[in-house]
Amino acid sequence: MKRFLFTLVILLVAAGFAAGQKIGYINTETILNKIPSYKTAQGQLERLRQDYQKEVEAGYQKVEDLYKTYQTDKVLLTEDMKKRREDEIINKEQAVKDLQRKYFGQDGSLAKKTEELLKPLQDKVANAVKETANEDGYGLVIDTANNPSIVFTNPRYDISDKVIKKLGFN
Repeated sequence: MKRFLFTLVILLVAAGFAAGQKIGYINTETILNKIPSYKTAQGQLERLRQDYQKEVEAGYQKVEDLYKTYQTDKVLLTEDMKKRREDEIINKEQAVKDLQRKYFGQDGSLAKKTEELLKPLQDKVANAVKETANEDGYGLVIDTANNPSIVFTNPRYDISDKVIKKLGFN
């Protein structure tokens, strides 16, 4: 019985504390899009992605061409020659897949470049959010940018503009 009362008291205190908290929200995409260097970084990343994509597509096209040539020549080839050609096609395809992973994989060149270019900006925004939240007494700030489960937000609690001003952009 004592545990139940203790738990009830703790829950009531926690509920009272939570009810007194100011809650705000931000949209990091809106904030980042106000930063010129973010747009520049996005452009660089898109160009890099396109270059990588062209290179990978060219590699797959070469594999496709090798396969078509093999299919055409197949009737004229000895078993040994067929095996060598098949191995060549398989090796080229594997090399293109490796290249694709090198560029687009989780630890690939594009991911590393994205982190290199965007992490400092994201850190800057995060610090501005923390400062704004501390200055204005927000106990909780939610990011609505990539959260499809948030159904409604009252614009009155949107502190994105305050963060943008703190960053020095309008």
